[in-house]
Amino acid sequence: MQQLVIGAGSAIAQALIQQSLQQGDSIVAVSRQASSREELSAGSRLRRLQSDYTEPSIDAVCAELRESGTAFDRVTICNGILHHEGVSPEKRLENAAIDCFETVMRINAFVPLLWVKALKPLLKVNKKPCVITALSARVGSIGDNERGGWYAYRASKAALNMLLKTAALEYQREAKLVQFLLFHPGTTDSPLSKPFQKNISPEKLFAPRFVASQLMRLQGELTPDLPIQFLDWQGKQVEW
Repeated sequence: MQQLVIGAGSAIAQALIQQSLQQGDSIVAVSRQASSREELSAGSRLRRLQSDYTEPSIDAVCAELRESGTAFDRVTICNGILHHEGVSPEKRLENAAIDCFETVMRINAFVPLLWVKALKPLLKVNKKPCVITALSARVGSIGDNERGGWYAYRASKAALNMLLKTAALEYQREAKLVQFLLFHPGTTDSPLSKPFQKNISPEKLFAPRFVASQLMRLQGELTPDLPIQFLDWQGKQVEW
């Protein structure tokens, strides 16, 4: 199996890469850093490409992939931000700020869409089924929002869901072997969730390896005749 993992520096992406290599898959991993100690043990089955996630950089990576003629079985987009220097989930409306919105929306919604856009010429000529997965979140569900807060993060994940649902309709017409999945991993023990873990019970805080295994199982169950799926780590439908 040939996989493309984007945002390969994240905890879930790293666990996904490790488990996929263990089962014999070949992987192209895209991250801000192009080298890793994993390459020594994985040999030719792991190839790393570098991207700063600007549109020209994304286009350049996808052009290189097209030239190589690689046919992917799975594409997993793991880019995401919840907090960073100067960025934090808003507890109240008074905390909302345009700079935060622009940063979070760009990383969580627009960057994944740019990958889907740039990969389209390559995936259109794929001769085998391919699953495109983006990491979403239950808090991006409009119907499930009962607590409020986290304005930028909620809005960015809702935007991601809409953008990829729209792209999936276009892919259905032009790349019929491609299936889309929006995946809610649950609260994963990672740097992204670290500041917010104190009120999470241990049984609801998942190891990246567990989340990766659940994702791989779901990806393996999807078929190209399905509409885009918004599923949680258990495989249950999440309300749009």
